[in-house]
Amino acid sequence: MRKNRLFLVFSLMVAMAMILAACAQPTEEPLAELGSEERPIKVLFVPSVDVDFMIAGGELIEQALNEATGLVFTVSVPTSYAATIEEMCASPDDTIGFIPAMGYALASELCGVEPGLASVRYGWNVYWTQFVVARDSEFQTLEDLEGATWAYPDAGSTSGYLYPSAIFDDLGITIGETVEAGGHPQAVKAVYNGEADVGTCYFSAPLLPEGNWTMEMDPDIPDELVNDCGLNDEGQLWCGGYRVLDARAAIREEAPDVVQKVRILALSDEIPNDTMSYAPDFPEDLRDIINQAVIDYVASDACAETLCNESFYDWTGAAPIFDENFDGIRILMEAQGITLENIGE
Repeated sequence: MRKNRLFLVFSLMVAMAMILAACAQPTEEPLAELGSEERPIKVLFVPSVDVDFMIAGGELIEQALNEATGLVFTVSVPTSYAATIEEMCASPDDTIGFIPAMGYALASELCGVEPGLASVRYGWNVYWTQFVVARDSEFQTLEDLEGATWAYPDAGSTSGYLYPSAIFDDLGITIGETVEAGGHPQAVKAVYNGEADVGTCYFSAPLLPEGNWTMEMDPDIPDELVNDCGLNDEGQLWCGGYRVLDARAAIREEAPDVVQKVRILALSDEIPNDTMSYAPDFPEDLRDIINQAVIDYVASDACAETLCNESFYDWTGAAPIFDENFDGIRILMEAQGITLENIGE
């Protein structure tokens, strides 16, 4: 009988110890509501243009989206295209990324990132690669670039790297040294400073005195207007009645004579515009709210200080886009053997 009582007491002590131990284990705190001060929505912008200007505009974008949605956002500019994609995949339920077409294709394959919106610029939902060279260079065709030094923005850039790589391969052109310049303005600057023979960067169609630019037209400014190029009172780059909107305009303040020094040699085929995309587990119920807030913001005057500025992404509109729009990009990437692991090589 004594043994039974001792066993019972021992059993009760063990059970009590287990209960106390369980109570002592820290319990996981439930996640704060997405879009709250404790858990803001992360908004990432690839560092393709003027990073300092982009960072300075981040707070204004946060405020505008907060006022439109009641949600709290935090804006940042990662160090590279690849870092942006990796951060979206590492934070799958709370992150939005403004990424170009190739970045989207990589991110969708890596972790299921989904598109929300695509940019519109001056009525265009596409853009192009431009190959820029010194105006006084002897290069007249892409074939003349055999052995040339090539400056590109980033190995994750659709217009700056993917398309020109495919074009060089298709034409059998073997490029010489390559320079990863760090952004589209820097690729132009490399040609402007004589550090590269050719630079590849984005082309946005110029605004013309009458009518709209078409693919049948020369992408560059007419020769007779080149010496008339300069900044107007608003800091915009004009050549006579032509307003320059391609990547050369991104260095207009430090190099207002950029058109006199750098010309467009050729363009690629059309490329889908850059996107605002969602990490794979981002709540569906918030996507429509944020999409509409961004569409409205881009249509507002306030956007001219940030996202719609030439020193940022120069959006003039935004519209829905779908995954199948990027199938052509995927085909090019596969042909070039481009993956997230090798875009920095």
